Amino acid sequence: MGAVRKVASYLGLGGAEQYDEPYGEAEYEDDWIPASERAARRWQTEGEPARIVMVRPKKYDDALTVGRHFRDGHSVVMDVGTMSTVEATRMVDFAAGLAYGCEGRIERIAEKVFLLTPSNVEVSSV
Repeated sequence: MGAVRKVASYLGLGGAEQYDEPYGEAEYEDDWIPASERAARRWQTEGEPARIVMVRPKKYDDALTVGRHFRDGHSVVMDVGTMSTVEATRMVDFAAGLAYGCEGRIERIAEKVFLLTPSNVEVSSV
């Protein structure tokens, strides 16, 4: 109870309010789903084939294209070989943040080529 409510209660100006229902997390336990599973459900509908999109950004403004494809649930191969080193670094930083924020992964697959995959895609190297 806060200090103002204690003083008001002491002076008889109002009592402590009581809640009708107890507050707890029990009502939400049935709806709990791991974030990666929620993302997989949101990104890929039943029967839709997986897509891999190749993007060769020329400038940092092309980050919107990468983000749009990745948020739509597609794997993105991003080749930053044609960009300046400064812009390529910014683009890779953006892609890493995007992958982390959407619970996906980013992997370097060649010099200046990166693969962004959603959480429902498994990448294995042989």
